[in-house]
Amino acid sequence: MTNRFVLRCSVALAAISVSAPTLAQEATQGQPETGGLEEIVVTAQRREESLQKVAVAVSAVSGDAIINAGASDAVGLSRLVPSLVVQPAAGTSLSLYLRGVGSQQGNSFAENAIALNVGGVFIARPSSLGGIFYDLERVEVVKGPQGTLYGRNATGGAINVIPRRPILGEFGGNATFEYGNYDSLKLAGALNLPIGENVAVRLATQIVDRDGYLSDGYQDDSGQAVRASILAKPTDGWSILVSADYFHQGGQGIGSVLSPGSAFPVGVSAGYAAPALSRRIGGSDPRSVAALAAFAGTLFAPPFCGGFGGFVRSGCVAPPRADGFVDSDYYGISAEIEGDLGFATLTIVPAYRRSDNKYDGYAPGFLTRTDEVSKQTSLEVRLSSNGSSPFQYVLGGYYFDEDQSALNFFDQGTISTTRFTPNLGTKSYAAFGQGTYSVTDTFRIVAGGRYTKEDRTQLTALASGGLPGVVLPPLGAPFAGDQQFKRFTWKLGVEADIADASLLYANVATGFKAGGFFVASPPNNTFRPEKLTAYTVGSKNRFLNGRIQLNLEGFYWDYTDQQISFVGPVQSGPISVPGGVTINAGRARMFGVDTELRVKVGDHGLFSVDFQYLNAKYKALAYTAISASGGPIRNGCAITNGRQANPGTPIPSRLFDINCSGFPTINSPKFSLNLGYDHEIPVGDLTFVLGARTRIESSRFTNIEYLPEQRQGGYMTSDAYVTLEGPDKRWSLTAFMNNIEDETILGGTVVRPVLQTVYSVLRPPRTYGLRASFNF
Repeated sequence: MTNRFVLRCSVALAAISVSAPTLAQEATQGQPETGGLEEIVVTAQRREESLQKVAVAVSAVSGDAIINAGASDAVGLSRLVPSLVVQPAAGTSLSLYLRGVGSQQGNSFAENAIALNVGGVFIARPSSLGGIFYDLERVEVVKGPQGTLYGRNATGGAINVIPRRPILGEFGGNATFEYGNYDSLKLAGALNLPIGENVAVRLATQIVDRDGYLSDGYQDDSGQAVRASILAKPTDGWSILVSADYFHQGGQGIGSVLSPGSAFPVGVSAGYAAPALSRRIGGSDPRSVAALAAFAGTLFAPPFCGGFGGFVRSGCVAPPRADGFVDSDYYGISAEIEGDLGFATLTIVPAYRRSDNKYDGYAPGFLTRTDEVSKQTSLEVRLSSNGSSPFQYVLGGYYFDEDQSALNFFDQGTISTTRFTPNLGTKSYAAFGQGTYSVTDTFRIVAGGRYTKEDRTQLTALASGGLPGVVLPPLGAPFAGDQQFKRFTWKLGVEADIADASLLYANVATGFKAGGFFVASPPNNTFRPEKLTAYTVGSKNRFLNGRIQLNLEGFYWDYTDQQISFVGPVQSGPISVPGGVTINAGRARMFGVDTELRVKVGDHGLFSVDFQYLNAKYKALAYTAISASGGPIRNGCAITNGRQANPGTPIPSRLFDINCSGFPTINSPKFSLNLGYDHEIPVGDLTFVLGARTRIESSRFTNIEYLPEQRQGGYMTSDAYVTLEGPDKRWSLTAFMNNIEDETILGGTVVRPVLQTVYSVLRPPRTYGLRASFNF
């Protein structure tokens, strides 16, 4: 693998001229310098600023670039931003990682460490992002803790999704039709309607339908989304934007494959070996189920499971089935009221969201059933300074309230079955602010802080079973919980304009994410907040009249008490059963460098390089794993001999102490490299646009068991497209191909308890198709 990987890297570097840009210089509202790169405007610091003047690491991707890349959701976005890893989880959940900071999503109690904001509104449950990735102005990926300008938890960064706004006095719209392999059909469109001089309405929609990437139909895509927004400017200096959206997701949902590995040694019969990952044989495919059953037949099982080979035949272990489905609805309404007060601009953002998330899935190798209703209300108020005073500031207050009620059911077979009904409440209050003082015309001091108070409550009933022939008992008396967290986070920094188009900056910032609960009997069912301190030095530069742009950032992050979720021992009354556990991981540290290079080639070419070097490891990570069958545990870390979990009970489970200190943090490739090139070729009134991009990534582990099957080796994957544009870009026709190499890439992995086999979620295979767009 190593020689193959090095060879591919060499080929990519030698063939650099056929790569395409990943990050969008098209994410722009400004004008280019004469013959130079276009100016990109972002709102990462809660005001409109040139990307080159923002003293933080921000990757901005335009809506057009997202379409060209075929990145219709956050998983696709991870192909464009080297520091971002998006990992699909059970059902519709997503785990987001930036520079190694993130958390696994497994049930209703989980919450990401990377904040997702859509139209300025924090989304607590970032499920099914395909319902928002259409008619976008841009997406901003802000790296590092956002503890002074954002009202909600953002330990490792934020993803800001910014939809297109209505345009006053303009009638127009667009429509896009796309068809590709796997019977992929995508229809999208938008219509902008002026109503008088001071009001405009924008309607946008997207419909997607695609067959599954796996043989059993899983990893399909089916959804219908609509967004309506109205913008009014009743007087000079004041505006009101009201937006509402709806998304329905259907289909079978996320699926997984049984991973070959040490559980399936080489040289055994075909019925015993797990299918190769590249064949994409789904977990419920008869070929995969047969391999699982044959492997189980070699393992010792408790007497009540039929002894050797009795796991599957006795029903102690239930294999994945093909009856999974998703039937989820998401609604939201928000407003943005802006007013010029003269000395400052006032911004008020009230919002309400509801998600009805319902699915049966088998991604971890067993049934995960969720029926959850989540309602969130938020209000953010900001005051941003106006004028050219040496002191510029943003001050704000934030209120967030979320209520969840859910049924979560996990069925691994009669040896381990769990049902719980969490009723969760979160209330968060924050006051935040950041100020910049210009000591001279070229030197500035930055300081900011946020005080957060967060209350979390739960009322959860739990039932667990673990014996054949014993019906899952009724839910027990609900247990309550109440936690409160208070934290002050801060930022200190300096900025210096060392030349007309060169910025140098350094800062120290802190971030925090509140603690919470997981499903177990009290009192051992809570975890602490996680904290991060980030040290950063960076520089942003343009040369040769703006034709070359070079941005560099070095960072060192100290990550304390990271919240790690995994399948571990859950205390249910007098016994321990496998279930979703969240612990604090001690300490981790990350350091590295981000590099972004843009070069304008002639009048019609754009070359880009995005590179991240990341050295991340756990300084302390220890936890307890469970073997439900009582047999040995599989783990790549140091294992201390097991002990019986429940003396005096008929359940044979054993507990093992695991120490992974010194291991790399998960989803942290040591280096990620994106190479890109776009070129326009005018032909009369028409224009050909040729583009391609290549991503090269080193190896990474995808989960904390550190098994060989959970290691994604280094790989290279490339995309390419060719577009013919009509006069004034009124229409375009595009042929595209993504993952040209047809690489098989791990998106995420889970160790199935009891059998301890690994199930893997895969990123998309090679996809291709045609796209037609019309603008009017």
